[in-house]
Amino acid sequence: MKANEVLRRYAEGERDFRRVNLRGQSFQGKDLSGADFSEADIRGTNFKNANLKGTKFCKAKAGLQKRWVIVLLLVSWIGLGLSGFISFLSGTLLASSIFINNDVEAQVLGWIALVAIIVFFTVSIRQGIGVAIAVALAIAVAIAIAGTFILSGYVIFAVAGAVALAGAGSLAGAIARALYLAIDKFEAINGYVTFAVAGAIALAMAGAVALAGALTLAGVVTSKIYLLSFSMPTGYLAGVLGLAESLGIVPVLPGSLIGTYLGIRAIKGDPRDAWIRTIAIACAATGGTNFYKADLTDADFTGAILKNTDLREATITHTCWQNTIKLDRARPGKTILADTAVRELLVRGNGYNKSYVEGNLRGANLRGANLNKANLKLADLSEATLEDANLEWANLTEANCVGTDFTHVYLTGACLEAWNIDSTTTLTNIDCQYVFLIENPNDMGSRERRPHDPNRVFKPGDFDKLYKQIMNTVQILLRNGVNPEAFRQAFQELMAENPEINGDSIQAIEKKGNDVLLTLEIPDSIDKGKVERQFFEVYEARLEAAKQTALLEAERSHNQDFKEIVRAAFTSNQSSNPIINLTNTAKSESDMSDNSRHFNVDQSQATNPKVNTNPNFAVANDNARQFNTTNFTSEQTQSLAEAAAEIQQLLNQLSQTNPTSTEIEKLTVVARAAEEIKNNPTLKAKVINALKSGGVEAFKETIKHPLVNILVATIEGWAEA
Repeated sequence: MKANEVLRRYAEGERDFRRVNLRGQSFQGKDLSGADFSEADIRGTNFKNANLKGTKFCKAKAGLQKRWVIVLLLVSWIGLGLSGFISFLSGTLLASSIFINNDVEAQVLGWIALVAIIVFFTVSIRQGIGVAIAVALAIAVAIAIAGTFILSGYVIFAVAGAVALAGAGSLAGAIARALYLAIDKFEAINGYVTFAVAGAIALAMAGAVALAGALTLAGVVTSKIYLLSFSMPTGYLAGVLGLAESLGIVPVLPGSLIGTYLGIRAIKGDPRDAWIRTIAIACAATGGTNFYKADLTDADFTGAILKNTDLREATITHTCWQNTIKLDRARPGKTILADTAVRELLVRGNGYNKSYVEGNLRGANLRGANLNKANLKLADLSEATLEDANLEWANLTEANCVGTDFTHVYLTGACLEAWNIDSTTTLTNIDCQYVFLIENPNDMGSRERRPHDPNRVFKPGDFDKLYKQIMNTVQILLRNGVNPEAFRQAFQELMAENPEINGDSIQAIEKKGNDVLLTLEIPDSIDKGKVERQFFEVYEARLEAAKQTALLEAERSHNQDFKEIVRAAFTSNQSSNPIINLTNTAKSESDMSDNSRHFNVDQSQATNPKVNTNPNFAVANDNARQFNTTNFTSEQTQSLAEAAAEIQQLLNQLSQTNPTSTEIEKLTVVARAAEEIKNNPTLKAKVINALKSGGVEAFKETIKHPLVNILVATIEGWAEA
């Protein structure tokens, strides 16, 4: 079918072009998105710059047309013939330097050259022909320079040329053999084509032999003229030259064999000769199916034959390569297909226990792939789709997963240390029982399992909720303490620029050594980077001003609690979060009683159950407590005791695992306690019942813990709800 006919039918709405013959047709720059070319013959078809989004090429046959196969076969056989001739010429020159010239120095130099050629062949096999050629050229130059002072020009040419030509012959043979293997030559071997190929090969070989004979004859004549000038007997000369020619054939076989071996090794993907493979694949793709710069997003090549295909600079996001044939003989350019390990994964879908460290899997289609125990550390998985993939026990440490689709992946036991996800990462219907947050065990032997309890696992939907919450947050680290004025200005500016951000956006306040970590929840529509940048631009500017006026040191000296900052930030903003004021009142040293600390909290608009909703509360020293004298029934006493016991245990546990030296540390522990009570409906009900039946003061007196006053002030509003 001609290209014009295909385009006409496509314009009329037809999309089914299965099993059509499109050999040699051109669709350059055309829009064929969504078309179905399954099982079509697209050998030699030009899709350069075409829009092929969602196009199907299942079991299609790409590659070279027959005439191009013949041309490239001819080129490869000429290369092989040239390789043999160069090896013959190298041997002739080497033999002439050893057996023709009676000069001892020349003979020694000739033997050195022979050893150098042997070394060249050895290095070619062990380290690659690229390294070997560099060694051969260096030796040839060294021989030429050294021989200049002691030998004649002919001997220098013979010895140095023998080494250089040995390298050139092997290189030509390697490239020619690699090209021969890269061509789909069996397409040409039928009927009259067989005759044409055979004739081309015979002609190439005959030409090579004729050229070799002519150049050899020229060499003989030149040698005769040169040697006659020294009055050498003609009979002796003829015999020596005949010997040299005979010995010249000797290197042809090993040279050709080594060139052939290197070509085969290169085409199989050996990294030592990767550049030879690149040259051969590029030549073999000439005249083949062309997808250069085509948009193949979501295209499907399942089961297609893609030998001798040009895929350079093609857009292959989510392109399916499953079970494709001869994809390794396509020209990948700089796409992800250039990596052998990645290419095999895309074709076979099996990456079990394999390493893809720092691998480029950007936009890869890995639906249903087996990546169990795969090492994807530092891998780029951005925009890739791993729907239904098995990632159990995989290592995703520092993997880039922005825009990655993890729909219904199996993730149990995976390591997610510092993996990079955002709101564009799809985490839907994850099948996961537990994950680890660090790659290697810490000093305690822990890998930070989630859930923490080894006897607990995630229930369906738990993982999605956990990381969905993380993805919708911005964490702002304030180093070396907090400047209240700077924070107030920065947060007010942030709220002014982003009306969606308010007091309810604060999710956590954590002390990290000398620093404070502020976690804000933001909608998906807000740029996280912009939020952080806006905050720090104002905050750092205010810090600099504070340094100039010594405000920073003054504020630090007062040991102001972070809650004061929150109060200042919300002074002019309507929010359901509490406005908290913490002041320290220090009595004089003459006062014999302990210094008291007062927490004045304005909660008149609070709706957040995690914080106190009592308009005012005071936490005084333990010697200044007041007691209720209310009489309780046995049921009330039992309810009060049960709730108090559980709260006592909770506070003890949190105090043991978290520091409580400073006010902010105490508030952090209280916040966590309130959160755990809230998340435990049974315990929350007991607390509310105890507060209602027994009263606040009685409840506080039942619990023996220094943080009980703050906790009760935080949760007593629940009884009024």
